Amino acid sequence: MKIKFICVGKTVESFLKEGELNFQNRLKHYIPFERMDLPDLKNLKNLSTDQIKLEEGKLILKQLSPHQEIILLDENGHQFSSVDFAHFLDSTFLRSSKDLVFVIGGPYGFSEEVYARANNKFSLSKMTFSHQMVRMIFLEQLYRALTIRKGEPYHHS
Repeated sequence: MKIKFICVGKTVESFLKEGELNFQNRLKHYIPFERMDLPDLKNLKNLSTDQIKLEEGKLILKQLSPHQEIILLDENGHQFSSVDFAHFLDSTFLRSSKDLVFVIGGPYGFSEEVYARANNKFSLSKMTFSHQMVRMIFLEQLYRALTIRKGEPYHHS
């Protein structure tokens, strides 16, 4: 099993890029990990919000296969504590051989087609974060969950 992380758009802030790279490198010690950044759409001023979500959805769906469990990072998704997220990973790794794919959409969310394909939705917080910040926060939480699973001292309970 491996974890894939798909993001619409790219991170432009250097301090966030540095943090993301730091946690991505740490993750590779625990599980096979792949990240894919999908390009920003062009000529957005000519598209409605629904058209943007539809086009971004097409890009996302092209990257998915049937042997993957898809989890959308969505403001309306299920919220976990860090320990509960580690338990979720444990149970998922035990019950499934499917790769886990976590997806961060664009600023308007996901198309109905992407929601239909998803197996689950998670929310990192009731607060709103920029899409760039969510990437680093998620990567840190994934790293934290994997260290919790191993009983390592990164997380203090």
